[in-house]
This record gives sequence, C-alpha cells and structure tokens, in this order.
Amino acid sequence: MLRLFMTCLLALQAAVALADEPVAPAMPKVGGVTRVVVIPVREQIAQPVLYIIRRGLKEAIEQKADVVVLDMKTPGGALDVTFEIMEALAKFPGETITFVNTEAISAGAFISAVTDQIYFAPDGIIGAAAPVTSTGADVDKTMKLKIVSYLKARVRAISEDKPYRGKVISAMIDEDYELKIDDTVIKEKGELLSLTATEASKTYGDPPQPLLAAGIAKDVEALLAGKYGPEGYSVTNLEVTWSEDLAVLLNAISPVLLGLGLLGLFIEFKTPGFGVFGVGGGLLLAVVFLSNYVAGFSGHEPMLIFALGMILVAVEIFFFPGTVIMALGGVVLMLGSLLWSMADIWPNEPVTISADIFLQPVLNLTLGLLLALVGGVILIRFLPKGMFWDKMVLVAATTGKSSSISADREGSLIGRKGVAVTDMFPSGQIEIDGQRYEARVNVGMISSGQKIVVRARREFGLQVEPVTEEEPT
Repeated sequence: MLRLFMTCLLALQAAVALADEPVAPAMPKVGGVTRVVVIPVREQIAQPVLYIIRRGLKEAIEQKADVVVLDMKTPGGALDVTFEIMEALAKFPGETITFVNTEAISAGAFISAVTDQIYFAPDGIIGAAAPVTSTGADVDKTMKLKIVSYLKARVRAISEDKPYRGKVISAMIDEDYELKIDDTVIKEKGELLSLTATEASKTYGDPPQPLLAAGIAKDVEALLAGKYGPEGYSVTNLEVTWSEDLAVLLNAISPVLLGLGLLGLFIEFKTPGFGVFGVGGGLLLAVVFLSNYVAGFSGHEPMLIFALGMILVAVEIFFFPGTVIMALGGVVLMLGSLLWSMADIWPNEPVTISADIFLQPVLNLTLGLLLALVGGVILIRFLPKGMFWDKMVLVAATTGKSSSISADREGSLIGRKGVAVTDMFPSGQIEIDGQRYEARVNVGMISSGQKIVVRARREFGLQVEPVTEEEPT
C-alpha cells in the first residue's frame, strides 16, 4: 500500500513539473497531410502495455507525427503502470486521442482522461475506475481516500478546458461523488459511473457541451476520415508482437544477462580467436539491447556505440598493444552505451543527469559488472585446476588435433624456446618440439618465424617473449 501511495506522490510531482514547462507548439503538417501514429492498447494495463505505448510515443516524436491515437480495449490494470503511461503521454508535443474500441475500464478510463479527445465505437463503454490492488482486492479505506483525492485533483488539473471531464472521471473514481449538471442528476451517490458511447456523447449546459465524447465512429479509420478528411491524413500503425511480454522478463533479469555477456567477452579476449564465448557474450548483450528497445527505452543507436567500443578495444589488443588510450575509450563507449540503452530518454527533451533517468540503469550495470567480476575471479582461481579448464585452454598440435596444457607440464614449458608460427598481435600460436600452443606477448608484437622463449603460464595460455640476440639459443 505504501508503495502504491508513494507512486501517486511521485506521479504528482512529475505532473507539477510538466505543468510548469511551456507547451510545445503543434508541429507543421507536411503538404497539408496530418501524420498519425496508432498505438493499440489491449488486455490488462501492465508492463507490456507501458512498453508498447512508450515505444510508440517515442517513434511518433522521431517521425514528427502530429497525432497519436490510442486504440483502446482494456478492462483496466495496475495503477502504478497507469501513472507511468499518463506521464509518458504528457511528453508527446502533438495531439493525443483515445478511441474507446469497446471498453476503457478503470485504468483505461484514467489514461483516456489525459488525452486531448475521447472518441467511442458505437458499443464503447468507459468507467468504473475505483482504485484496487494489483490482485483486484479493495484498497484499505484510508489509503483509498488518499489515492482518490489525488486522482481527482490530477484529472481536474488536466481537464480544466473541458467543462465536464473532471466531474465525470471523479464520478467514475468516487462512489460517494454525485454527478449533477444543472438540475440533472447523472449519477447518484453510492455507485460508480460507467458510460456508454451514447451517454458520453449527450450534451448538457448552455451552450450545449458533450459530457465526455468528442464523437462516435465505427473504427479508427472512420474517426480519422471524419476528422481530417479521406485524403487528409497518413497513418502508421504500431506493430505489437509477443516480444513485449518477453521484454518484461528479460528486463527483470538484465543484470544477469549483462554479467554473463561481459564475462563471455572477457574470456574471448583472453583466449585468442573469435569462438563460442565471444559469440555467446555478444548474443547476450544483443538480447539486452533489443529488450530495452522493445521496452521503449532506446533506439538502435546504443548498439552501434557498443560495437564501436568493441572495435576500439580490439584495435588496441591486436594492433597497438600497450597504448591504453583506445582500449580505455572503447570500454567507456561500451559501458556508456549500456547505460544509454536502459535509460528512459525522450527524443524531444534534453538529456539531464538525474536519479529518475539513470538510477535503475546504473544499478543494473553495477550488478552486471559485479557478476562478471565474480565470474572472472572464479574462473581464474578455481577452473585451472579442473578438467573443464584444461579443455578451455586449447593447444593445437601439428596434426591439427586439440590437446591441453596441464598443470604438471608448467615446469617443462617455462623457459623453453620455440618459434612463432603465426603473427602475434598480441596473441597467436607458437611451436615447441613439434607441438603448437596458444600464446600471448605482453608488449609489442612478434612476427611469424621469430624465435620466442616461454616466460610464464597464464590462466588462458602461455606468456612469451621474443628471443634477443644476447640470449643464447
């Protein structure tokens, strides 16, 4: 209950902040055609619906759309998610319309109330918006009074230019509220208000004003044709798939995916050759980026920045080892792109460093880095002693078959001399007594055919140096 009330207070603070900002002017139409983005709102109001709406609004802003239409058919849902959706709608600079496509119950009524206009299908119904818990149970009486009071104030604040909307939504929220216009009692105390399309379209007062509906239309196409003319608009329909439900799960476990992905890349950089660990780590991080895109947090840009960071690190390792600058810059780009992909940044707003935007991404990234660090320590400290580690550190024999460097051969390899059979930038292969081994040079590079000496055995292979002229062979 406390979490629910705190969500209300945070939403109220955000609403006040938004109210203080200047309203963005309507964007000019291209060639007189109104650009419309239609976002479907289906099923329960929960995280997947939030992801759909947030992604759709950001795409609409990027496409410079003039209007967003919520094609709504929902029985209601979670109140905290509803507040997030209401805040997201307030960020769109153009016109927002709800089309009640059969029902906008409870949370659906709240969301409809913050849009500029509400249209109905002929059999549309809206109302019954009393707050309940996530399980559908009644809220504690004291908490309910606080939430209802907040909701009524919130709706009044956003519907001051609509004479009846605030009163109507209040009657949907509060069973003790009597809805009376002039001498007509529309809803008595003791019940919650629900309206059909016809009832919502009925006019009251002088001059006559519709109670709630801006109009009735057969479907979204008929609504837009009647409002803008048959050739006066272009429509982009947001495609919704099963991926939104999957993104909820993936975002919940994103620290684990981040940690395993970074650990896989760490192992790949330590073991020469792009193999299973690099592919696996890259795929896990790609899943993180894609799930954040589906959740509406970011576009494709963070993934491109991450790829650029990986290229800089690879260039440092393979071509300019020891310079540090490129590797450091690459790591900064990689970590920054991960934070960017998880932050709720809007196209029409300047990026500000605040807890609201970056707290959760920083926590997720920190947990992911800790998991990768712990995994790396476990690999370094324990796996070299076991069979699995010996299989990881592959050594290519001259026959082409794989063998392994076991712990009991360390003494025989350290100090031995051989020859580099591949260029080492800084990793490659060496040959000692007819056997090929994976090796690495710490500083500089070694050319193919150059003589080498083994100085140490590391967790992921042999450490070698070039044989100097003064060194006896």
